[in-house]
Amino acid sequence: MPTTPFDPVPSATRVPAVVVRAVATGSEPAPVLGVPVRTEGEVPTAVGLSREALATWGFSGTAGQTLVLPREEGAVVAVGVGAEPSPADVRDAAAAFARAAAREARLALLLPDADDAAAQAAVEGVLLARYRYDELRTPDPDTFAELGEVVLHVDPDQVETAARGAARGHVLARAAAISRDLATTPGGHLDAPGLADVAQRLADAAGLQVQVYDKAACEEMGFGGLLGVNAGSVREPRMIRIDYQPAGGSDRHLGLVGKGITYDSGGISLKPSNAMHAAMKMDMTGAGAILAAMTVLRELEVPVRVTAYLACTDNMPSGSATKLGDVLTTRAGRTIEVVNTDAEGRLVMSDAIALANEDEVDAIIDIATLTGAALMALGPLTAAVFGNDDTLLTQVEEAARSTDERVWRMPLDRRYRKWLNSEVADIKNLGGESAGSIIAALFLAEWVGDTPWAHLDIAGPMLADADEAWRNKGATGYGARLLVEAAERFAAG
Repeated sequence: MPTTPFDPVPSATRVPAVVVRAVATGSEPAPVLGVPVRTEGEVPTAVGLSREALATWGFSGTAGQTLVLPREEGAVVAVGVGAEPSPADVRDAAAAFARAAAREARLALLLPDADDAAAQAAVEGVLLARYRYDELRTPDPDTFAELGEVVLHVDPDQVETAARGAARGHVLARAAAISRDLATTPGGHLDAPGLADVAQRLADAAGLQVQVYDKAACEEMGFGGLLGVNAGSVREPRMIRIDYQPAGGSDRHLGLVGKGITYDSGGISLKPSNAMHAAMKMDMTGAGAILAAMTVLRELEVPVRVTAYLACTDNMPSGSATKLGDVLTTRAGRTIEVVNTDAEGRLVMSDAIALANEDEVDAIIDIATLTGAALMALGPLTAAVFGNDDTLLTQVEEAARSTDERVWRMPLDRRYRKWLNSEVADIKNLGGESAGSIIAALFLAEWVGDTPWAHLDIAGPMLADADEAWRNKGATGYGARLLVEAAERFAAG
């Protein structure tokens, strides 16, 4: 581990330091003002150009377009929002504006007809687009300024509504930024014990209860899946349990299960040394998203009890590593034949799911960078979602639409379950050469039992290859905002 001081979650303090406000349009000067422009209708007077003049510069108002117009007192940035902008369009437009004005520390955005959803989306777009991870490099102040203030200019009778939405967007953007921090931090700077330390610090600040199981406790608890994956590592595993109880109590209890593989070499089934292998420091994105979401539940007064179960270790090859053909005994007492050590996420999650069921949660949502098959099927913009309960799946889908963290419901086709049959154990950890994401979901379903359950396979949207909309190049923080929204919907039934 590094010997120099290092904070893997600078966003926990950096993002809240940004001032976010809503003011009446025209009540104060705006050195850099973003102005949304639709593809049809009148151009806002703040732009100072006609639609014909904008067209000569190639600007039509298409979603995501920007045109910087210098002024003596600053600049106006025309930002395209399409024909009928949704909150997702507003989020993307705000992100495009924030990047176009990357060297400005204070940004203002004109937001006519601002309800709380639009204000929330605008703040999320700006803050997520201006996210940077500079903890291990020297930042370049000539190309990028540290953001200090975001001001929404709205109609005078909408200031209070916009301020409320902006405040929520500020909180959710912080959660996503924390998730990005954790996923971006190299495995050499953040192992399982380190992640547990971070969880303890963040939970203390957020008023959450934490229980950390070290290696000895994992052995005592019978976490055979987690210990099997950890067998080749010189660094200990951790099972982390975080509990949020709303101020008024709750008669409903949601469990969140996260895969926390801090670095995935593939183990004995070693991965090829390619770009995706280099991204395997992000194989703890599921656990990171849950941890980040948990930190804001009290601040947003989410009215349901939520308990997180984070199964954390790296997956390394060595003389002590689990071998192909080995059989592991899990917390639930069931045995697993390991036929591929690179199908490790489902092994550690089996113990976490068993722990959630022992706590008698009313439903489980798990999130994991689980299969390359999900990436191949849906690409880098959409997560696969499986489950056994239509109500819970619908709540996850609604949360995904609200946050623009897209999901696509996939079939939990139980006809493929026989592919997991083992001749020496209760089940094996890999099936055939096809239907990989379905097989992984069917494996997890064995431990879920009858508990209402949704499984998010986020191997695709964990990472962006380039800046696009609210997603920056690198770790996206996918899932942090979605899980908060899903918890709120679960609370409402």
